[in-house]
Amino acid sequence: MRERRTVQAVVAACSAVAIAATSAAILTPAAGAQQEQADDGVYRGEVEVVRTPSGAADDNVLTGKVFLDENQDSSTDGSERGVEGVVVSNGRDVVTTDSEGRYRLPAFDNMTVFITQPDGYQVPVDEYNVPQFHYNHLPEGSPDLEYGGIAPTGPLPSAVNFPLVESDETAAKDQSCIIAGDLQTYDRTEVEYARKGAINDMAQRDDYASCGSLFIGDVVGDDLSLYPEVKELTKLTNGPARFLPGNHDLDFDAATPEHSFDTYRSELAPTYYSYDVGDMHFVALNTVEYPCSPNEDNLDGLEPHCDDPEGDPSYNGSIDEQQLAWLERDLDQVDRDKLIVVASHIGLINYNDQDSPVHQVDQADEVYELLKGRKAVAVSGHSHTTENMKAGDAAQGWSDVQGLDKLPFPHITAGAISGDWYSGEVTDDGYPTAIGKDGGRPGLLTLDVNGNKFQERYTVTGGDEQVQTQLGINSPTFRDWAEEREEWNENPEGEAPELDEPLVVDSDDLAGTSWLTTNFWMGATGSKVDVSIDGGPAKKATRTQEMKGEAKNAGPEWADPYAVAQQLVHGGSVADSSMHLWRYELPADLEAGEHTAEITATDSYGREFTDSLTFEVVE
Repeated sequence: MRERRTVQAVVAACSAVAIAATSAAILTPAAGAQQEQADDGVYRGEVEVVRTPSGAADDNVLTGKVFLDENQDSSTDGSERGVEGVVVSNGRDVVTTDSEGRYRLPAFDNMTVFITQPDGYQVPVDEYNVPQFHYNHLPEGSPDLEYGGIAPTGPLPSAVNFPLVESDETAAKDQSCIIAGDLQTYDRTEVEYARKGAINDMAQRDDYASCGSLFIGDVVGDDLSLYPEVKELTKLTNGPARFLPGNHDLDFDAATPEHSFDTYRSELAPTYYSYDVGDMHFVALNTVEYPCSPNEDNLDGLEPHCDDPEGDPSYNGSIDEQQLAWLERDLDQVDRDKLIVVASHIGLINYNDQDSPVHQVDQADEVYELLKGRKAVAVSGHSHTTENMKAGDAAQGWSDVQGLDKLPFPHITAGAISGDWYSGEVTDDGYPTAIGKDGGRPGLLTLDVNGNKFQERYTVTGGDEQVQTQLGINSPTFRDWAEEREEWNENPEGEAPELDEPLVVDSDDLAGTSWLTTNFWMGATGSKVDVSIDGGPAKKATRTQEMKGEAKNAGPEWADPYAVAQQLVHGGSVADSSMHLWRYELPADLEAGEHTAEITATDSYGREFTDSLTFEVVE
């Protein structure tokens, strides 16, 4: 508390003072040359960076203004009024603008100054639809980095001014927001896969234009020179395209965490920030620390990979103290009845990686404490799985590793545009099937929001919204083949074992237990799956993972047979574990011949999705 009062005292001491720009001011765009307004109805522009010959009045204080850009030229004019009450931060301190839109912030080297877009307003976007709401201050520039980092910014500007326009769309209580996981392109071939797949789907949709899309990390796959290619993709989307950083967006040659995301910061966005749309407050967090260190990350002995940051640097799921302090101050400015959307790359927790301290966030408990009493949902990527986890869900790994009894609010792992890293067969549409290790398919998560209430939905790449399930037959024949094929894949000698007829079972299969499986990608606690064979009465399928604190079930017995049959033959991970798989045991006395199963999957909101599978029983 003492540290926080001290910071607030410093900020208060820097309270509003008039900001005057002289006729000798030099206006420096924050992100390149002044944008011309495209005739597409989109507000395009940039942050106004003002430099005067005399420089900043005080090198320890940054001043500026948030203004209503009525003529949309990104420049403060005498007649354009300031916007009061806008949150401005340097990543550490948080202030609000005064009645004339002015702010003052303590200044320090290597800071990113940004505003929180208020609901009812919109920040400008550049030609790639990337929002322009921040300024990087790094006087000497980044250390020598392979991908360049941040160019020297020189002395502190005389002012940094942030333009806004009024927007009825961002004020509306009804919003649809795309959460895009792991684009993760390693080369230009994969950029084209993304273009033909999920980006094409986004280009066909306009329901998310006011809220926009949020790409939740691993924007590229280690090759940071691909950022311009990615921005060419976001040019094709509708609405603002926002980003947060992932572990494959790192400057791996950075010696300290302070510069590990410099190239990302230069090209895309701050490493953490917030924005408002409707009755939502989005918090985009950085949950990747690189290089991690033993003193900060391995005090409990669970993360020995952090013990040699110089000789063998590694990353860890973590939020540093400065970011946590910023988060607390940011939330202090937010009405308590707003929905808080906590977005990150590495999730606060994760089902697939529940036993791993690396792939979950060490400070999850501290975030939960800050959000206590608020309506919240966490969204993340990283694991290339789709996981719809409800408040009250529990898993043994969370208890063992995180000390977490049960989830305080919903958490959703959003899947991945790249799916299982662009693996598998290439479809006729020109992108890989890339079925995930949980049997999920590449796609996009959408949050449909009304006020502070939301419903999640998932759309598979190239599919319509009714495609929500994947069906298969898990029989003894399948399970034996899966084990044999996996062994052969490790040592491919002789002919590969083949699963010739995955939808045919014999009497021995039925006697040895065969299940009809339903992989319900957004299925969760409160969902159900009913199965009707040949028009008979519907009977309940059983979820393989109850999420009541049990350990993760894994192996052929718990597999999605359709996904595994594709993966073992065409490459990729093996879907032998999933939190959203239901199975129905086929009757042992099922007659020989062809049968049709009708499956109705009902989500936790009562929405029904139907699917069918025809299979054959032979003697």
